[in-house]
Amino acid sequence: MGAVYFYHLTQTPLERTLPQLLGKARQAGWRIAVRGSDPARMAWLDQQLWLGADDSFLPHGLAGGPHDAEQPVLLGTDAVGGNNAECLMAVDGADVSAEDVHRLERVCVLFDGNDATALNHARGQWKALTDAGCAAQYWSEDGGRWEKKAEKG
Repeated sequence: MGAVYFYHLTQTPLERTLPQLLGKARQAGWRIAVRGSDPARMAWLDQQLWLGADDSFLPHGLAGGPHDAEQPVLLGTDAVGGNNAECLMAVDGADVSAEDVHRLERVCVLFDGNDATALNHARGQWKALTDAGCAAQYWSEDGGRWEKKAEKG
């Protein structure tokens, strides 16, 4: 049974935070699914990952290609499974279920803390997932560093 970690982005945009978290998940040996809610936004994130520094390249692909099963990081809008992921990173308000959390090693919910709609959606996800018995941690960017602000379960 895994846990869900909420990342409250207040200073660093998603396109800079996501590669850092993907790198840490890859260091743990996990295959990762990045789930978004808009195919065009996922294509944009795919391009952003290609533009990263050469020394921190993350092999990845956009779901729907012929090599989805081989991708260590797979970006898409559908359920986890195309690359047999052990970690899910949900962005842009993508849905996360208690089943996702229980089935995977780790689920990360990244949300823009400067967007009231995103903040309220993440609060709703926290409540729904912790009420369903999921272990959860809440991390926030404060002073340029990540600090754990809450933990449940």
